[in-house]
Amino acid sequence: MATKIRLMRMGKIRTPFFRIVVTDSRKARNGLSIEEIGRYVPGQDPSIIEVNSDRALYWLGVGALPTPAVEALLKVTGDWQKHKGLPGTEGTLKVAAPKPHKSVAYEAAVKAAANEPAEGATTMKKKAQEKLAAKANPAPVAEPVVEVATESVVEEAPVVVEEVTEVVAEAVETAETPAADAPATEAAAE
Repeated sequence: MATKIRLMRMGKIRTPFFRIVVTDSRKARNGLSIEEIGRYVPGQDPSIIEVNSDRALYWLGVGALPTPAVEALLKVTGDWQKHKGLPGTEGTLKVAAPKPHKSVAYEAAVKAAANEPAEGATTMKKKAQEKLAAKANPAPVAEPVVEVATESVVEEAPVVVEEVTEVVAEAVETAETPAADAPATEAAAE
């Protein structure tokens, strides 16, 4: 039986991932396989390549032929060099940094939340920020302007008082004149 090591396509339409399988060369691409020896996820950065080295070397040793795509993956992991006895058996596989555990990430988020304000929105609106800044730093009152204004009012005050007294005196005189004429008009009316 002619065995091949090839990729079996899985996943969605535009987000594929592949299983590295050993299968009969006469079977369909996604048909029945003899053994699954790894997986390949090209959609991530860096791509995930996992190969069971012992099983890959066994199948290469008994005569299974890899497809060109699988051969390239085996060269990246270093298994092809081990099989052929070439230098560079460590491979050139790039490994993503390990993700922190969920509990560690949660504790970091809680500490970050403790530094935020306890109530209200996380970011204030522009007017609210201006009001808060105005309360914290009140604007200084310009004293020289106030002094000049009070001096001018004090200087003008006697003039205004004299004008008001003259107007009141005229109003009193005019108010007395019609009152004096009122009894004469009443007598004439009788």
